[in-house]
Amino acid sequence: MQEFEKLGAFYLGKTFDHDTQDVTDETILYDAKDLTTHAVCVGMTGSGKTGLCLSLLEEAAIDGIPTLAIDPKGDLGNLLLTFPNLAPKDFEPWIDPGEATRKGNTVPEHAKKVSALWKNGLASWGQDGKRIKKFRDAVDLTIFTPGSNAGVPISILKSFNAPSEAVREDGDLFRDRVKASVSGLLALLGIDADPLQSREHILLSNIVQAAWTEGKDLDLASLIREIQAPPFDRIGVMDLDSFYPSKDRFALAMTLNNLLASPGFASWMEGQPLDIQQLLWTPEGKPRIAILSIAHLSESERMFVVTLILNEMLSWVRSQAGTTSLRALLYMDEVFGYFPPTKNPPSKTPMLTLLKQARAFGLGVVLATQNPVDLDYKGLSNTGTWFLGRLQTERDKMRVLDGLEGASAAAGAGFDRSKMESILSGLKSRVFLLNNVHENEPVLFHTRWVLSYLRGPLTRQHIQKLMKGKVKEAAATQAAGAPKAVKAKAKDKAAASRPVLPPEIEEKFIPRTGALRDGEEMVYRPQLMADTRLHFTKAGTDLDHWYEETLLAPIEETGASWEASTKVDATNIELEDEPEERGSFGPLPGAALKKRSYSTWEKKLKSYLYRERTKSLWKCKALKENS
Repeated sequence: MQEFEKLGAFYLGKTFDHDTQDVTDETILYDAKDLTTHAVCVGMTGSGKTGLCLSLLEEAAIDGIPTLAIDPKGDLGNLLLTFPNLAPKDFEPWIDPGEATRKGNTVPEHAKKVSALWKNGLASWGQDGKRIKKFRDAVDLTIFTPGSNAGVPISILKSFNAPSEAVREDGDLFRDRVKASVSGLLALLGIDADPLQSREHILLSNIVQAAWTEGKDLDLASLIREIQAPPFDRIGVMDLDSFYPSKDRFALAMTLNNLLASPGFASWMEGQPLDIQQLLWTPEGKPRIAILSIAHLSESERMFVVTLILNEMLSWVRSQAGTTSLRALLYMDEVFGYFPPTKNPPSKTPMLTLLKQARAFGLGVVLATQNPVDLDYKGLSNTGTWFLGRLQTERDKMRVLDGLEGASAAAGAGFDRSKMESILSGLKSRVFLLNNVHENEPVLFHTRWVLSYLRGPLTRQHIQKLMKGKVKEAAATQAAGAPKAVKAKAKDKAAASRPVLPPEIEEKFIPRTGALRDGEEMVYRPQLMADTRLHFTKAGTDLDHWYEETLLAPIEETGASWEASTKVDATNIELEDEPEERGSFGPLPGAALKKRSYSTWEKKLKSYLYRERTKSLWKCKALKENS
């Protein structure tokens, strides 16, 4: 057992002598509980930032501390490339053929050299394959891929879950949660909305707030419905239709519906729910490093996902009991664009709130970036630990020094700016300045060799290979907890979500009669209902007859088919405004969404009735009577 194997002490490396430029024998054992005051890691490409942060996650895992890691670049999957045997054949599948060629090696030859490099590198820092095995045995490692089936899918778009009661009872926190969630959704739709000026933002915020106040979750289908028919008739002191006319609300609903109906978004609805507790621990209670890989997403999609994750993490934190020990980590590998100094993207408010409040509940937030100019240092002023590596420009260095000086002042610690500037100017790769407000003074150290093989960002194919077994396991678990579905014929294909109709088209539902039998499901099919009054009259006779008739006609791709219509007794039908909760819906032809179609169908109905509805007139010549 090495001297660095101590519970609650993270082995990050050894001190580095600034004068001699040599690594000393003094180990850096970082106190785990110091992470409850959070940490920020800054360093340019090649500074060793990724290796340091992965070392931090490895140490946390060995101590049984779970991590939710947001991975915008694809580097964090390297945590799964940990091979206790350190054999060349273990490394070979992950060798970059291009790199091997550039170094004049075949892939097997290069794998052999990498294997030796890792074995010797670990040994030089007092580590070996046994420590790798200890890491792998201590934690579950899973890559989740929202919006993709490359890794384990996770359902992001299925619902806007209502926050916990603790969040709902905190007025400021609740309003921030509503604002961030709505801003994230509108960003996904490509709408740059100001929370105080945008009609879209104000309407959606009122809808979400009304639902969440009652503890009600919102899925996107119900949100689309409530955009058209909100559960209120006024916004502020203004009438709803004056503030946001129904025609404009329908256009917004259609924009959201198009997102929901997009084939590419089907995968956003699949997988396990976004539940922080389930992400941090397996069903058996084993801690997990849950890597949320978002490198494959567009910029707006990433912002939406990150905002939702931060909000869910905030709700989870507020549901936990207070503690002074480190309970879990939230790590973001590149925070550029999510926590800027001047702008306020949707992700910024929940991130700020976590930095202010998470420490009381044992959550440590670790943020890393290679773009120090884009950080809100005021928001980081109460961050306790700073890992500062080699920086690219003088401007970067000045921004970091300003931030560090502010953090030191907030903690009541001294700060020697000139000394810090001198140290930062001469940093080598893998050498970091550690400024911890819980320690007496900053320390310079060289990072240890990571247990994980750092092969660079993982591709979609790499993730598929690593998660093949996990995906099958997750699918089996999900299937076991869900009722079996009966496969429908193509012509009977039904959609789970309710179609969206323009506000000028009236929509009603005919209730079912009787209970559903085993294996049956409730499916609504589009029909056009017509209440008619027919007037039969003939000049020269006493015929003057009025007749009422209600018809139901199926709406097909070619339109409403009056020839296939059926007569119904309207007095025995009590139409409903809403469908049954578990009902699904048959396909609705596009013509049914156009107001002008109904004028055409009305004309065809009149023509159909004129042709098909007749009255027999009986005539008696002898009596000269008609009946």
